[in-house]
Amino acid sequence: MSDIEHDPGTARATARAEAHGFPRRFTIGSSDVRVGTASWTDKTLTAHGVFYPDDAKTPEDRLRYYASRFALVEADMGFYAIPDRAVTERWVERTPDDFVFDVKAHALMTGHATDVARLPRVIRDEIPSELGPRVYAKDLPPELQDEVWRLFADAMQPLHEAGKLGAILLQFAPWVLPNRGTPAMLASIRERLGDLPISTEFRHPSWLAPRLRERLWSQLREQRMTYVVADTPPGTKTSLPIVPAVTTPDLAIVRLHGRRSELWGAREATVLEKYRYLYDADELAEWLPNILELAEQAERVHLMFNNCYANYGTTNAAELAALIDDSLR
Repeated sequence: MSDIEHDPGTARATARAEAHGFPRRFTIGSSDVRVGTASWTDKTLTAHGVFYPDDAKTPEDRLRYYASRFALVEADMGFYAIPDRAVTERWVERTPDDFVFDVKAHALMTGHATDVARLPRVIRDEIPSELGPRVYAKDLPPELQDEVWRLFADAMQPLHEAGKLGAILLQFAPWVLPNRGTPAMLASIRERLGDLPISTEFRHPSWLAPRLRERLWSQLREQRMTYVVADTPPGTKTSLPIVPAVTTPDLAIVRLHGRRSELWGAREATVLEKYRYLYDADELAEWLPNILELAEQAERVHLMFNNCYANYGTTNAAELAALIDDSLR
């Protein structure tokens, strides 16, 4: 990537972040607004000298340090492996009382494939070997599909009971498209997850076509699901329009993925390459009117940076927090 402004390296990103002091959370009107990142464990973030102090050597140390800087994080590990309940119990213990987790739903819950080897043994041992090393939910018998949802929901209970679960994020695969079965799909998700808070991010622009978006938002309201407003790289087949809307009065969510258009839809691009983007000040400022609009309608607003390369996400989170703080003065 030759765009030095948007990929300046960790040292320059650190200098930008250190130029700002900011509170962990804000009140805009009557809305509680938090800024965070879509991981605290990424290897490029935990590398020496990037974000964590030298004495933050263990997973517990790093989570405690992150939670001292931000009041919100997205746990993306749930997408790759269904968490064990003991893991989420430790998250509760290691974070302040006001800390909140959004947790990304497992791949099998949103139309993606997953590695069989990373599934819990109770599921893995029942999968026929002829299916190969990666499977989709449609490959599994109904009882194993049900078990995926049951185990995931059970793992969320410690967070939910502690008041630390913001939402379970269902980030649907780009090939999941709107159709006549959409209402039934959403109703099934709600039934499987019970009273747990749910948010949804759709990765194909057809969901937000002008003639369909109001219908989608109505269906989400019916199932008490939060619509995620996404900032995606522009100009690609799966780029999403930025269309703010609130479908649950208690929560609105924004996720910012960077703007590396040249790699967004490229199959050969790695996850690291796709999200290696540092927003500039003008790009962040563009979001202030949308944030204020969402805060007028929702009791809580989560602003999540998914440009998780090194300290780019944490830097942009600090910068956006400082922008919001300045706008409130």
